[in-house]
Amino acid sequence: MPTLSEADSKALLAAHDVAVPGEAVVATPEQAADAAARIGFPVAVKLCGPAIAHKTERGLVRLGLADGPSVAGAAAALLAAATPADGPVGVLVSQMVRGNRELIAGAAHDPQFGPCVMLGMGGVLAEVMGEVVFRLAPLADVDAQELIDDLQPAALLGEVRGEPPVDRAALARTLVALGRLITGDARVRSIDCNPLIVSGGVPVAVDALVEVDG
Repeated sequence: MPTLSEADSKALLAAHDVAVPGEAVVATPEQAADAAARIGFPVAVKLCGPAIAHKTERGLVRLGLADGPSVAGAAAALLAAATPADGPVGVLVSQMVRGNRELIAGAAHDPQFGPCVMLGMGGVLAEVMGEVVFRLAPLADVDAQELIDDLQPAALLGEVRGEPPVDRAALARTLVALGRLITGDARVRSIDCNPLIVSGGVPVAVDALVEVDG
């Protein structure tokens, strides 16, 4: 099934009230360095295109770049790593989002139940705990709050290591937005926000992939 590029996926999510990092798609290493200076260091740099779904496995991500020459060098290396099978590509320059907690969220059309929204623990916790919860879409705010309540252990959403608790209202808005997208946009077949990094209490979709009808 066709996918939107990471940049287009996040642009669609941002238009529906999901928090995403500041970012830009550019064509050259020089443009990448200029974009990074505008966004503010440090930045992440990724190869971006509709046919690129597994960037990390292919080494197509550079994180924590702190100056223009590093960004330009990373962008040049990523563009050189593109293959004909990747089709049209660009360089995605993205604000680095810092936080010790990761969530995953998404939406899809289940063959039995229809459109659903999913929430789970991300990062290392996803492997350790395997905690994922679902609700039928669309979601009202009360449904989103109940979905958050279902996530265990709930203590992980509270204050952790000096970081503020997860902003439940912001997380609920994200879940409601995913439900609205999966039920309201006939093109959208699935949405994967992985990870949502909790930064200053707010969940931010630092990577996303939207599958659409061909």
